Amino acid sequence: MKEKIQKRLNDRGQVGIGTLIVFIAMVLVAAIAAGVLINTAGFLQTKSEQTGQESSAQVSNRVQVVSGFSNVANEKADYINLTVMRGSGSDDINLSAATIEWIGPNDAKTLTESEKSDAIVKKGGTDAGKPKYANFTVDAIKDSDDSTPVLNTQDDRFKVIMNTTAISGERLNEGQEVKLKLTTQYGAVTLYRANIPQSLSQESAVTV
Repeated sequence: MKEKIQKRLNDRGQVGIGTLIVFIAMVLVAAIAAGVLINTAGFLQTKSEQTGQESSAQVSNRVQVVSGFSNVANEKADYINLTVMRGSGSDDINLSAATIEWIGPNDAKTLTESEKSDAIVKKGGTDAGKPKYANFTVDAIKDSDDSTPVLNTQDDRFKVIMNTTAISGERLNEGQEVKLKLTTQYGAVTLYRANIPQSLSQESAVTV
């Protein structure tokens, strides 16, 4: 009789230990799963915040085109000039890190900023004084702290200069159009259509 009772007690003890082991294993699995979920949630939150900041920067850190005009020679447009400012609520915009996608009547090119000294042939030959590269240059119109080519205040006004001959090999004719897509270092995009007037007769400069 005593042996039967002892055997029952031993069986119960083994069952209890097995249950305890299973319980501990479940707790460990739950703890690991919770840790993974917390880490994943933290990563997703960080990624979401980063994506939100990038999306906000792409919307807000834009260049605003105040006006556009073109120089005219022999009834053809030889320059496209944009007066630009920092968009409302924008951070500092470095135009040397910006690109301009030029889509003209006959070709499409991506332009980058170049220093005036690098963009102009200085000496020698018939090309002296002419543009070397199909890029754009930046000139200050209003820049109280000499920050060119960085738009760092709302009062800054810069002129973005594009030479049509250097870019497309020829000047623009009456009625032609150039589509411009200016992208800042933040990825923010500003679109502008430069439309050459139907008549350039007796004009030295026109609004585009």
